[in-house]
Amino acid sequence: MALPYDGTVARDEVENPDRISAAARTLTAFSRTVIRPAGDRATVTVGSMPVVSTVINSLAKLRPNPRGVEREEVRLTGFRIEIVRPAGAGRSLRDGAVLYMHGGGFFLCGLDTHRPVVASLARRTGLPVVSVEYRQLPKTDISGSVDDCLTAYKWLLAHGVSAGRVVFAGDSAGGYMTFATALRARDTGLPVPAGLVGLSPALDLDCTEKRAHPNYHRDALIPLSALESAVKIGAEVDGCLDPLMSPVNHVLAGLPPALLIIAEDEVLRRDSEVMAQRMAQSGVPATLAIWRGQVHAFPAIFPNMPESRAALAHVARFVRERLESGQIARTA
Repeated sequence: MALPYDGTVARDEVENPDRISAAARTLTAFSRTVIRPAGDRATVTVGSMPVVSTVINSLAKLRPNPRGVEREEVRLTGFRIEIVRPAGAGRSLRDGAVLYMHGGGFFLCGLDTHRPVVASLARRTGLPVVSVEYRQLPKTDISGSVDDCLTAYKWLLAHGVSAGRVVFAGDSAGGYMTFATALRARDTGLPVPAGLVGLSPALDLDCTEKRAHPNYHRDALIPLSALESAVKIGAEVDGCLDPLMSPVNHVLAGLPPALLIIAEDEVLRRDSEVMAQRMAQSGVPATLAIWRGQVHAFPAIFPNMPESRAALAHVARFVRERLESGQIARTA
């Protein structure tokens, strides 16, 4: 059962209690008046998923590639990864890496859509960021997507990267992959990474409690019906959803520290609050950063907004702290 809370946040618990940028206000207004209504009218089906995915990925290809980074594509069995490094940095994967899992409702997006945020993380951390273009619905189910992310992690370990020098990160559905992959690694006997970062992560596939949350009506971007449809297609068996498909319902002991960044009014805020509570109860450190006046997964959607830059700087600090902690543990 989800832990109850009233949905309110004190001013001193919000990262930006007194300032919302013009860019963020514009994005929220556009989301509320254009994107959310379109999403509410759309029907997510096995047939529509590939069509919508193709359109989104084609539009992403029209953007110029981020500056200040170098890219290397690697093909694994059934999917590909892209290693994004700061230009001229010369740091190898063994120095440390971020394994990034993109969002997109379990059926959208990929390397092209999320290259800006991946490049921003590479520049800010000074580390290679390995972006995973895992298979998605309807080509595989959600568990199959986790399999691919675990394969990418195994690839890193096989290439000499210590688990203590890896941080998992992801937004939205990629935040789900971040936690689900860490749990899968732990449960199959692999070493867990040094840390976990969730940007508006989807951590509870059961949307019942989210529909009862005040943010169900406040969220400017996410139509919950689309997530419910994706879960029905990608996770339910004979109309039933296994509670253990949701990371919040797992035994969380043994996971590494986590950073959760969410928008105050988004519907997935509940997932991060419940996860932070349950991690704390399990003795696992978790930091919850709440941002006012932002949309779901804002650092991944527009990494150059003032709030996004500040949030990604927080991520970079967390990554450096976790890798330094792992280094101290290995040499102690």
